[in-house]
Amino acid sequence: MNIEQARFNMIEQQIRPWDVLDSSVLSLLAVVRREEFVPSAYRAMAFTDMELPLAEGQFMLSPKVEARLLQELAVHKHERVLEVGTGSGFMAALLGHKAREVLSLEIRPALALQARINLQRAAVVNVEVREADGSRATVTDGPFDVIALSGSVAEIPRGLLDQLKVGGRLAAIVGRDPVMRAVLVTRTEGGGFHSVELFDTLAPRLDGFGEPSSFRF
Repeated sequence: MNIEQARFNMIEQQIRPWDVLDSSVLSLLAVVRREEFVPSAYRAMAFTDMELPLAEGQFMLSPKVEARLLQELAVHKHERVLEVGTGSGFMAALLGHKAREVLSLEIRPALALQARINLQRAAVVNVEVREADGSRATVTDGPFDVIALSGSVAEIPRGLLDQLKVGGRLAAIVGRDPVMRAVLVTRTEGGGFHSVELFDTLAPRLDGFGEPSSFRF
């Protein structure tokens, strides 16, 4: 397989047609080596338009969904980011390139360990992977400018919304099979929140965030 041609095709044939037009996001996808975050058994499928299996029955989101969420969050270099659901560490790496620092929570120790290895190999030094249940943990490091949920949830916990600064954004895929939607929630002055529906999609359920989806590989 020609890795660079496959990467180019992913960007031009999957991601750009999905309304991902931010040049900084497209450039980042060209340089962060997605294949190094994919389990070796599935490395030949690293650039395909599908979720990929990880250890313990977990999944990486498809490239176009990751890219679209990254674009909609519009992360700036001075901002602090909380990610829930580290998985392989790929989304954390993308966020790390855009932000000042990233705290990524992963409930499964084996995934957290592998993500740290992947991030170290990719020379991403501003991401901390912490073993924690993002649906329950009281994060004392907030508030955050950006929160990314790297998987679907039945609903967004108020505790996570409360971790946003005024003007902060949270992106999540919300709903139940067969209807889920990516949403962007922004915290407004006075403790309110403004929500925008971005696109319809399906994604595996994050641990602890409602009943498991019926997603299967």
